[in-house]
Amino acid sequence: MKKLILTGLFILSFCVASAQDKVKSVFDIARSGSLTELKDLMKQNPDVINETNDQKYSPLILACYRGNMEVADFLVHNVKDVNYNSPMGTALMAVIFKGDLKLAQKLLDNKSDINRADSNGTTPLIFAAKLGNIDMVKLLLKYKAEKQTKDNEGKTAFEYAVFSKNQELINELKK
Repeated sequence: MKKLILTGLFILSFCVASAQDKVKSVFDIARSGSLTELKDLMKQNPDVINETNDQKYSPLILACYRGNMEVADFLVHNVKDVNYNSPMGTALMAVIFKGDLKLAQKLLDNKSDINRADSNGTTPLIFAAKLGNIDMVKLLLKYKAEKQTKDNEGKTAFEYAVFSKNQELINELKK
């Protein structure tokens, strides 16, 4: 009997340890989890959505970068700072990298700072121009992105467009 109880306790402790190992972090949920998982995690710590990981990325930046629209949409409305700036930029910069116009629109409609630069002085408009994303450039200009801002190399979005030799992009930024 004693052996049976000890075996049972051993199995139970293994199951509890395994279950704890399977708990996703807020960063895992931001990348590929569901809104239900995020809300469940927030029941334990409502401020977990405002944390940053070792690379200084927020859950909102990760959700935007990974295109996790459901989680990103929730975070846009619930984080303390939609404009949190990691060393590689904001959530808006992540969306521009992914080319997600719909999510970019949502961020801009929810007070995302259209001119906030990353540690290289790159603004969302400069980044979109570097990537040659004309539709994103049009969206950013619609929201009054500053065209004359220079990055740390002293270049504007227009100068990157000229360098790319993309005439449509050049014309868009020339207006």
